[in-house]
Amino acid sequence: MAFMHLHHRLPSPSLSFPGASPPVYRSSIFASSRFSPPSVSFPSHKLTDFTNCLLHLPPKSLSFALSWTLALGVALSGVGFADAKVGVNKPELLPKEFTSVIDVAGFLSDGQEFRLKQEIADIEKDTGYKLRVLAQNFPVTPGLAIKDFWQVDDKTIVFVADPTFGNILNFNVGASVDLDIPRSFWSRLAGKYGNIFYWKEKGEEASIEAAVMAISNCLREPVGPNNCSEIK
Repeated sequence: MAFMHLHHRLPSPSLSFPGASPPVYRSSIFASSRFSPPSVSFPSHKLTDFTNCLLHLPPKSLSFALSWTLALGVALSGVGFADAKVGVNKPELLPKEFTSVIDVAGFLSDGQEFRLKQEIADIEKDTGYKLRVLAQNFPVTPGLAIKDFWQVDDKTIVFVADPTFGNILNFNVGASVDLDIPRSFWSRLAGKYGNIFYWKEKGEEASIEAAVMAISNCLREPVGPNNCSEIK
């Protein structure tokens, strides 16, 4: 499941879910991102081999790499870039049975989690798109284990709620979703409900619920030049 608090497409077949990532928008779980992430300054004395590798990646690859490396586990969504770890895989943190919402951070009450699952089920039934929510608090994350657990594909939106890096809303969207949803939607959504002032005041659960409802409203709008122009 890049994150200015935005989204990027994940590369095709060989989808990789490294570690945790700061709030970002990543477009498509199986495509390339047109979003250019803001420049990041890496103190030279803290550079690791991994960081050096990232700095030499082209913009599109860098956006994707930073996203997943720094929201999902350092997996999918201070410690800091230099200390991020790749390839986190903790299937033991996954539930025994399938669920569209995984809360390893304990942000959601049972009632809230139930409501989100119902909304997500309705979204999939009505639109064909799959929304999956992972609430984590880095470094506690199942990481790349969610790829197979959720059978992530190009119609999947992976929403990683992780406040570790400031903005709590992180998204990765599949190629098919990226064709229908304006990329600016994800950055605007993160800016409205993911900023630290919002979730600090209202709680992480409020940001998560608001984001899910906004995504639901967006996916239900007719595709066109002005769809998802408002965050509802």
